[in-house]
Amino acid sequence: MMSLLDDGGPIFTQIAAELANQIADGTPGEGERVASSNELAAFYRVNPATAARSLTVLLDEGLVEKRRGVGMFVAKGARERLVQDRRRRFTESYVRPLVVEAARLGVGLDELLGLVRAELASVEVTVGGGA
Repeated sequence: MMSLLDDGGPIFTQIAAELANQIADGTPGEGERVASSNELAAFYRVNPATAARSLTVLLDEGLVEKRRGVGMFVAKGARERLVQDRRRRFTESYVRPLVVEAARLGVGLDELLGLVRAELASVEVTVGGGA
């Protein structure tokens, strides 16, 4: 879990986003319990009502389900829905503008793919710590 909330948005939204990131990463997995509002409140040092509100966001989005008297659990298909939505937004926000700008600059498909491959290799070395 992340321990510092600082993106400037509402705290409950930041906590919900962090929990959604964890679900997208597969931890916790489908059917597994997520932290309770009291656990989240203690971890993030926020009011339990704020933490509960972040869980309500995930509940409203269908990413978690409430099991009465037991807690909140990752909903079936939540990870897949998150990944599909994020891929769609990635395409709209990054791929489409990249392709449009490449066309404006006269960068052809082969050159564009070469540029992307070079950047990907650079990121893999940086993130992976090796070749």
